[in-house]
Amino acid sequence: MNADPSWLNPGDTAWQLTSATLVGIMSIPGLAILYAGLMKRKWAVNSALMVVYAFAMTLVIWMLFAYDMSFGNPAHLGPITSAVGIPHPVAGATDLEQQASIPLLSGLMPPMRFPMSSLVYFQFVFAAITIIILGGALLGRISFRAWALFVPLWITLVYTVGAFSLWGGGWLAQLGAVDYSGGYVIHVAAAVSGFVAAAVVGPRLLKDRGGAPSNIMLAVAGGGLLWLGWSGFNGGDPYFANADASAAVLNTHLCTAVALLTWMLLDMFIIRRVSVGGMINGMIAGLAAITPAAGYVNGYAAIAIGLAAGVLPWFSMNRLSRTRLFQKVDDTLGVFHTHGVAGATGGLLTGVLASPNMIVYLGGSTAPSVAVTGLVYGNPKQLLIQFVALAFIVVYDAAATFGVIKLVSLLVPLRMEQEQLDGGDQHVHGEVAIDILPHEPLIEVKGTPALRPVGSETG
Repeated sequence: MNADPSWLNPGDTAWQLTSATLVGIMSIPGLAILYAGLMKRKWAVNSALMVVYAFAMTLVIWMLFAYDMSFGNPAHLGPITSAVGIPHPVAGATDLEQQASIPLLSGLMPPMRFPMSSLVYFQFVFAAITIIILGGALLGRISFRAWALFVPLWITLVYTVGAFSLWGGGWLAQLGAVDYSGGYVIHVAAAVSGFVAAAVVGPRLLKDRGGAPSNIMLAVAGGGLLWLGWSGFNGGDPYFANADASAAVLNTHLCTAVALLTWMLLDMFIIRRVSVGGMINGMIAGLAAITPAAGYVNGYAAIAIGLAAGVLPWFSMNRLSRTRLFQKVDDTLGVFHTHGVAGATGGLLTGVLASPNMIVYLGGSTAPSVAVTGLVYGNPKQLLIQFVALAFIVVYDAAATFGVIKLVSLLVPLRMEQEQLDGGDQHVHGEVAIDILPHEPLIEVKGTPALRPVGSETG
């Protein structure tokens, strides 16, 4: 009697499950409390609920059909044969306990050494965080009913195509495009789609577009969970607990630190004010930029990507955002800049800086080692291929998202009613993030802090 089948490796399985959980924590509670902290107090509950709902809904449709659309057998749609997979559930006993595999990658990478359930779980948290990042562009005015419909439709019709094309062995992967952990599939996709959806839904009320965040220290906590959770985001993507996974984790934190410090210095010398919000933006830009490159580049390249991630998104957010188009489209949390510009930067720099000495999978007597070679190491074609992949994600996701949001608008109103927009969480959900007590006289008790009368919380 054996506890495990011969193909199962406990170390790989444990790391895959741990990585997936770290990525899940980035969404709940990470982005839930980051969004709640960054938004005005009147929208803290709504922002967190959008995150929680998206996480739950994505898991349900992922198990029923969306996983196989992203990583299963290819659907042959006329001349398009490798853009999306065939919808199929992965909830049966055989599905959960068989050896994990991605059909179109069979023979192109070593056999995975954990169950299919581990792979489905790992890829689910990536799908969930993508739609949650997208939601950051829509906070403060999209109706919850519209969001409830938008989430499953967008995952089904938009996310699955990018995931299959790049990660599921689809046409972009066959072309030679690489995306280590989601610079294109996640960050560019979320940014482009969020921008298009924000343009259709319309802006927040003018009075909601300024003002202080509800809780800046809560935002720091959420940002910290995001940063440390990224160890699983990039470290789990080789699918093995190997040397490349370890290097990807270290590169992730190195690039992020450089981007954060670069953003801070630009704030210090150009704006002449360093802020927590600015440093969180720099952190997110660094994380997004290193994601497509993490296991393909060395530490020196990670530093270079961090510098670019600190500079380009900073200028995009602080200069490009003043142009007429960006003034017209209300991207609530600047997802286009910190995720879109940063993810595109990292994806293109992968085509420049990817090192053939960063071995993802070791070769053997019958197959060479797997690595990616960029322009500076003599392969300019990789940069061109990276550009093609970027262009496809931008064009397809923009067009498909426009179709999805317009479809939703035919079924339910996209925007909250005026009373809800004015009242915020109390009018939308009947809840508030912080129950502020009435301004009643405080009772001074000798030797103790001032206390409110017993029962004053009821008014």
